[in-house]
Amino acid sequence: MNTKLSIGVYAYEHTEALFDGRVTVDGVDATFETAPLVSDIFRSTMEGHYDLAEFGLTYFLRTVDLDNAPFLALPILPNRNFRHSAIFVNTAGGIVKPQDLAGRTVGEFALYGHDAGIWPKGILADEYGVTPDQCRWVIGGTNHPIPAFDWVPQPVPDGVDVRHAEDGQTLGAMLESGEIDALISVDVPQAVLDGSPKVARLFPDYESVERDYYRRTGIFPPMHIIAIRRELAHRPGLARAVYDAFTQAKVLAERKYLDDATKQHMSVITPWFSTLFEENRRLLGDDWWPYGVAANRKAIDTFLRYHHEQGLSKRKLTCEDIFVPELLDT
Repeated sequence: MNTKLSIGVYAYEHTEALFDGRVTVDGVDATFETAPLVSDIFRSTMEGHYDLAEFGLTYFLRTVDLDNAPFLALPILPNRNFRHSAIFVNTAGGIVKPQDLAGRTVGEFALYGHDAGIWPKGILADEYGVTPDQCRWVIGGTNHPIPAFDWVPQPVPDGVDVRHAEDGQTLGAMLESGEIDALISVDVPQAVLDGSPKVARLFPDYESVERDYYRRTGIFPPMHIIAIRRELAHRPGLARAVYDAFTQAKVLAERKYLDDATKQHMSVITPWFSTLFEENRRLLGDDWWPYGVAANRKAIDTFLRYHHEQGLSKRKLTCEDIFVPELLDT
């Protein structure tokens, strides 16, 4: 192919081999770039800086409804996280169970419907009967003020009360003071990190809750995909070459942990890491971070349903609508 591509992706351990050259994209002269904040990559992608790039799932899906939608997705999921742990509450507000969120004022990081917000809001609706229209929403930065992300479409469904925090306000401080009752955020509020008794997680034992969620659903929630410009998406073999390279880099990261189990992960500075690794391996298997459509179809379909139900997509999309056709067999 001898194609030159600019690729934007965060510097994760499972993309490290792409940056240092241990893994290359077959037939492609690829330049990999990163940024201090992954949202900076998203914005650069929207502004046309990259040929392919890591993109939040919701950021990508918001472009699908645009005239001449610019991207298709590759089933490469560089960021995923369980998100029951992303819901925080003011401890004086009387919120002790999920149903107590109804009628409350809730902060949300960055925009109405960020990736780490869509998952918990969907779970709250599915499992506890709390839907977004039952709350009032305040959008902003968790630990630092941020302006509205006006570089991406921001649909808000009818019947949902949404406003942006005032200049200089942070959602974390508003939560600690009781100005808002709860917060859904990819970022952990500084008050929690500092051990403030005024702020806590809605699910104190979130690890057990999240492990139970995985046992019941098989979903390890994906947050991001790799987006490719449509004019490149149908170039024969290109999407496959990129997919294969990202997969190889990810496998190298997984293999390191599998191989290091013999030496009790002595290269890792976290105490008792091997115990955690063994527990995760029993639950998640040896490929705990799968790429491809087949292994992720249920999770992606669930996110697509949530995105539509929360008023962020005009119609309920499917994997066939969003992924490059060449990779639907992965």
